[in-house]
Amino acid sequence: MELLHFTGQVWRPPYEASSQLLQVTAGCTYHKCKFCSLYHGTKFRLSPLSEIEEDLKVIQKYQPKARRVFLTGANPFALSYNRLLELGLLIRKYLPYCETIGTFSRIADIKPKSVEELKNLRHLGFDSISIGTESGDDETLTKMSKGNTASDILEQCQKLEEANIRYNLVYLTGLAGKGKGQQNATNTAAIFNQLHPFTINFVSLTVFPESELYQEIQAYKYVEATEHERLLELRTFISTLTIKTTLLGNTVSNAIPFVGMIPNDKVRILKDLDAAIKQPNETELRQYRDHIVSL
Repeated sequence: MELLHFTGQVWRPPYEASSQLLQVTAGCTYHKCKFCSLYHGTKFRLSPLSEIEEDLKVIQKYQPKARRVFLTGANPFALSYNRLLELGLLIRKYLPYCETIGTFSRIADIKPKSVEELKNLRHLGFDSISIGTESGDDETLTKMSKGNTASDILEQCQKLEEANIRYNLVYLTGLAGKGKGQQNATNTAAIFNQLHPFTINFVSLTVFPESELYQEIQAYKYVEATEHERLLELRTFISTLTIKTTLLGNTVSNAIPFVGMIPNDKVRILKDLDAAIKQPNETELRQYRDHIVSL
């Protein structure tokens, strides 16, 4: 049996379920976000081109008409422009039916690439990039060691727009901590309202023992937002959005799942959130979160 090369944790967004996965990196180049434990214990590894080519030969054999390839690893877009160009050409060589190439990216990974370079990558098929923004509030970004500012999010995503590369953003409810959710929601919405994300994906902070943030909680240096606060934060964020986009809040971390387009479904989503906010079920919702074993 011919197996593809995968190292450590392999994670993809729910909307990439039908994409062909291809490992080009393993682990994360950054490893400093306090809340993250997704790639715990996996050192960053760059897959050799020979290994990638071996995998493409296997994919060509079993999925010759794959139309989308998703590059695995925490942030493969951190690779240099030339390396990504090389990968794009290699994928086209073995999978001629491939229309688009997806990947995770940090905001910092976009920064070294010029608009012209991004346009060339788009021409090769790089599109619908998933970016772990988490927040657009500078205080929260600094507290969580994200390595970028809110203005960086604005600047780098506008470069993607100029290059015609679609992108997906992430909003992490509860990240700002107890009492800070409204500030986080308002400031993040102000940034996102100046952009045109393909989707906004919602995750609710779920802290695992492997993360640095877990240690801060144990040392009483960080207090988690309550489930009720998270719902209020979510409501403020969505009600403040004025752009047209798709909202995806159906991951396991969201105790109250939702999906919809705004502005079309905005009233419905807010109505559902209002109903949840009125229910005095803090204990039940917290028990749900405490039983989440993996994102």
